[in-house]
Amino acid sequence: MLDDLTNLQSLLKDPTLVATKGYLAGEWCEGDNAQTFPVYNPARGDIIADVSDISRAQTAEAISIAEKAQKIWADRPAKERSNIMRIWYNLMMENQEDLATILTAEQGKPLEEAKGEIGYGASFIEFFAEEAKRIYGETIPGHQADKRITVLKQPIGVAASITPWNFPNAMITRKAGPALAAGCAFVARPAAETPLSALAMGVLADRAGLPKGILSIIPSSRSSDIGKEFCENPIIRKLTFTGSTEVGRILLKQASEQIMKCSMELGGNAPFIVFDDADIDAAVEGAILCKFRNNGQTCVCANRIYVQSGVYKEFAEKLSLAVSKMKVGDGLTNGTALGPLINIEAIKKVQEHIADAKSKGANVILGGEVVQGAGNFLTPTIVTEATKDMLVSKEETFGPFAPLFEFENEDEVIELANDTIFGLASYFYAKDLTRVYKVAEALEYGIVGVNTGIISTEVAPFGGVKQSGLGREGSHHGIDDYLEMKYICMSI
Repeated sequence: MLDDLTNLQSLLKDPTLVATKGYLAGEWCEGDNAQTFPVYNPARGDIIADVSDISRAQTAEAISIAEKAQKIWADRPAKERSNIMRIWYNLMMENQEDLATILTAEQGKPLEEAKGEIGYGASFIEFFAEEAKRIYGETIPGHQADKRITVLKQPIGVAASITPWNFPNAMITRKAGPALAAGCAFVARPAAETPLSALAMGVLADRAGLPKGILSIIPSSRSSDIGKEFCENPIIRKLTFTGSTEVGRILLKQASEQIMKCSMELGGNAPFIVFDDADIDAAVEGAILCKFRNNGQTCVCANRIYVQSGVYKEFAEKLSLAVSKMKVGDGLTNGTALGPLINIEAIKKVQEHIADAKSKGANVILGGEVVQGAGNFLTPTIVTEATKDMLVSKEETFGPFAPLFEFENEDEVIELANDTIFGLASYFYAKDLTRVYKVAEALEYGIVGVNTGIISTEVAPFGGVKQSGLGREGSHHGIDDYLEMKYICMSI
């Protein structure tokens, strides 16, 4: 039974990885007046930890310290920064099982899936540790005989991040990695639902020798206060946010007063298209990986599944059969494929989408029930006869609900897939190369998966178009948002 901090620690090889104080500029601190907030296990509803509730004033102090520390960090040779980050990566991988256990305890995803996230998250620290040594400037032929033109790339300064609960490790590392590699200081505000994973990374960063002041991790229940401090504090030169489009709009408005550089990885409404020439078994496997990873609680998971009429029935039957075999349960229990949703509000939203679809003619062929008892469990749900007037066509469900839409031809499905304000991820299965190139180029999304349901990797640029965001994370492009270009014109 996982119902308190002691029991969580008992599951770990290294119990000291469970930290409950804020990590402010390299020091472990309680909240003002020793205030705390609870962290729940979504599989049971129990409180597993009380975490220090860091105030806006404390956050401002950490940012002030970061400003001074950042200049020293930026002056260190890139190889030194790289070596410290490499040690941090090694520590994350050495403690992968413990970090995964902490993650599952507060977030809910199955333990094996959590281990995968730790490996994925650590890969950004490894990748950008290497990129620290590859921040190149350029020399440009002068416009006059006595002029020499040089372009330098320098760290932007102090960067702040706000991250969600669905990937409490990886959403932070793919921001912290490029920031620290570039020579920035980094102030992170993890989601209040999942602060323990972030604080455990702070423990390991400290052990890796990251200098005091360079990294702060701000657990807080006061999301609005901390967000305003990030947006209004003139020391913060860069804000990076992963979360809903609605909150992204608010942060962009607040940050506009400072003309702050912002990167936003926002909501999605991913189409998953199955053409009649697709390998149907492979498409079913891809749909399961894409739709039901983290129980549908990802910004890149399939939200609308479009299947061509000739294979619609076959795909629906095979998908339903495969999903029906997936075990729903506590992520810390062996054999669990689908863990709990993060909270009761998440269940209500999925239920709202299911009820709306049913009221408009959808046919439920699998699931749709809340699992009775402790925890936030909902059986995976598949409906056929979905139509574009349903809520799921317009809104991101963020849960285990798979609506199947039927279509006739390429032009029709391209129009349907693009009919959204979002443009993060998209997927399709087809064999004909002419079709593959046509559809891949026509989809209005920052990411297109062709014959695959898994597209995330540290070596490729991750991000969306339209109202799904600004900027890119991962790949050598991911460090650019933490750098400023300086043009030097010299007369000789």
